[in-house]
Amino acid sequence: MAVDSSPRPSAPAASASSASSASPTAPTAPPARGTLLAGLGVLSFSLTFPSTVWGLESFGPWSLVAVRSTLAALIAGAFLLAMRVPLPERRHWAGLAVVAGGVVVGFPLLTTLALQTSTTSHAAVVVGLLPLTTATFAAIRTGRRPSRTFWIAAVSGAAVVIAFTLQQSGGALSRGDLYLFGALLVCAAGYTEGGRLAALMPGWQVIGWALVLCLPLMAAGSAVALSFEPVRLNAHGIIGLVWVAAGSTFFGLYVWYRGMAAIGIPKASQLQLAQPLLTLVWSVSVLGESLSPAAPLAACAVLVCIAVTQRARG
Repeated sequence: MAVDSSPRPSAPAASASSASSASPTAPTAPPARGTLLAGLGVLSFSLTFPSTVWGLESFGPWSLVAVRSTLAALIAGAFLLAMRVPLPERRHWAGLAVVAGGVVVGFPLLTTLALQTSTTSHAAVVVGLLPLTTATFAAIRTGRRPSRTFWIAAVSGAAVVIAFTLQQSGGALSRGDLYLFGALLVCAAGYTEGGRLAALMPGWQVIGWALVLCLPLMAAGSAVALSFEPVRLNAHGIIGLVWVAAGSTFFGLYVWYRGMAAIGIPKASQLQLAQPLLTLVWSVSVLGESLSPAAPLAACAVLVCIAVTQRARG
């Protein structure tokens, strides 16, 4: 829901062999470049909710999710074929299934269902909680424990984002909240497993194979959903669909996983503290929603928390 960072396109064989050889790690980008790549992922993700709202003007929720995943899988499959990338090792397929279930299917479906009754600002609550949840999943999965300073800054940043987004929606919980919290859990699991795999194979191959793994299910789902849900094509709907498929699902996830492989899952996840605020900016400029005067204060507080977590040692 792409920019190559490492390895180079001229050496596809070396890229593929890194995923299938006995070497335990794949080349990763330098930390500074990894932060940039993860930041590009956050920027791409920040447009997902407004683009989904646009997409829902033309498609039903099930159709939108199935078609976006199908298109993204076709793009990924074309890249994998062009680069002549061999199939991943059998030991990686379980992890790829977690990525596919959490990031390719679960999060898009649950948030799209939530956006039928929730505003984008309210839905941003899940994004505010996602960095802390991802860091927790990563600590459990990898056995590593970030420093106390890291956790204090992470919890503080999450608290700021939650308070801000709840204030934007009046503090009321919508009936879509169960969808949002479910999306939070499955996405954190997918991010964590994807970040682990991105240290074993190039990041674009992680999301590429996860998308291809979902292609049969999503193609069949598209046919069924489109036959049951009405389609009312307009410019907004088409633009929204194209962005969530090519921008968020493919490009965004590619640079995001590549960035996580370079700087680590917990620190990369904290960059997402800026995502709800970016989403609110797009909500104002694209959807015409009003923005609270508290936004600049919340933005400054979040940026301070991000800076602390980036400097804290894990």
